[in-house]
Amino acid sequence: MKEYVAFDLETTGLSVDEDQVIEIGAVKVKDGRIAGKYNCIIYPEREVSDFIIQLTGISRKMLDGGIALRDGVEGFLSFSEGFPVLGHNLMFDYRFMKTAARKFSYPFEKEGVDTLKAARMLLRQLKSKKLGCLCEHYHYVNQAAHRAYDDALATAVVFESMKKEFGADQKVFEPEPLMYRPKKLQMITAKQKRYLNELRKYHKIEDNGNIDGLTMSEASRTIDEIISKYGVMR
Repeated sequence: MKEYVAFDLETTGLSVDEDQVIEIGAVKVKDGRIAGKYNCIIYPEREVSDFIIQLTGISRKMLDGGIALRDGVEGFLSFSEGFPVLGHNLMFDYRFMKTAARKFSYPFEKEGVDTLKAARMLLRQLKSKKLGCLCEHYHYVNQAAHRAYDDALATAVVFESMKKEFGADQKVFEPEPLMYRPKKLQMITAKQKRYLNELRKYHKIEDNGNIDGLTMSEASRTIDEIISKYGVMR
């Protein structure tokens, strides 16, 4: 695989059905050289835990200034169009991105290579196959681990290093179809939308998020979070 887009996502948690993408980072590589990059922070439609803030280093101020999920997804789909993808534990990121793309009625059908799978086959002597350990093995310093762009770049560096060490003709370096079918999404109801808008107005909550793109479960969670923090309308 000589041309590809390495990408990484930061999310509010591990559940593709319950959590949301908050950062997209990607690097376009052609013949071992960086040919483009894409990076954006997504405004969250739900509460982001202190654990995620500390893990990623993405501050609440940065999240408040983030773009809409639709805009981030559209930008990434355009950036990656026509290219196979690369990732470390690739299916985690692929499932999240495909689910987000489907939310806005966009297809995301890709072939790809997983550096975690390749490391398990070729670097069996390493005790850990985590991205940080692979970076250490190849003497690469990831300047900001757990940030999407930096992890995407680190994944590309590791992949190119593995190709040099083991030869680019290894079967594990060839892209394979990525198979995942997201659950059918049930979007926010008119009743939920009306009540959520009334809650925000009643509690004077300033919010630049677009609730039209919320699913029913996301809307319910957002309503519960507002009531838990501010109380019911009286």
